[in-house]
Amino acid sequence: MKVRTTSLPDVLIIEPRVFGDDRGFFFESFNQRRWQEATGLKTTFVQHNHSSSRKNVLRGLHYQIQQPQGKLVRVIAGEVFDVAVDLRKNSPTLGQWTGEYLSADNKKQFWVPEGFAHGFLVLSEKAEFFYLATDYYAPESERAIIWNDPDLNIDWPLQGEPCLSEKDCAASSFQDADLY
Repeated sequence: MKVRTTSLPDVLIIEPRVFGDDRGFFFESFNQRRWQEATGLKTTFVQHNHSSSRKNVLRGLHYQIQQPQGKLVRVIAGEVFDVAVDLRKNSPTLGQWTGEYLSADNKKQFWVPEGFAHGFLVLSEKAEFFYLATDYYAPESERAIIWNDPDLNIDWPLQGEPCLSEKDCAASSFQDADLY
């Protein structure tokens, strides 16, 4: 696997080694030993999640203030634009974001560590999104920041208005957000 850093040093792009021929392809989407060797992280994943969304669905920006979740995310069908926002009070990159195009074709994975908000926009007609989480879902500590917050100024590759959940429509501003 190849590991690349982003503009936010703790957020990583993972490019697996893919073996393909005229029959199709094979790759290890996760291997604990290789993960530790390549990233230096001793991460334990306790929950696997899978979502399906249609074009222009924007999910996020989500995080848990207690029981923060690190997430290793990938797309298994379609394409998304995936975003991580630094919410760590003492971080020199507080309030900064980075994004990456993830697709079934490029097979990239995105590591969003604890202390970051996460969101994604579906670019294809449909996308299936799969992720590993380092802690369990805790609805009582879940928070959301509005996707179009002017202080964050995320450059979403939108065509028209996004399709949002009620929760995401009611999300707080970055200025009012609970931080780590």
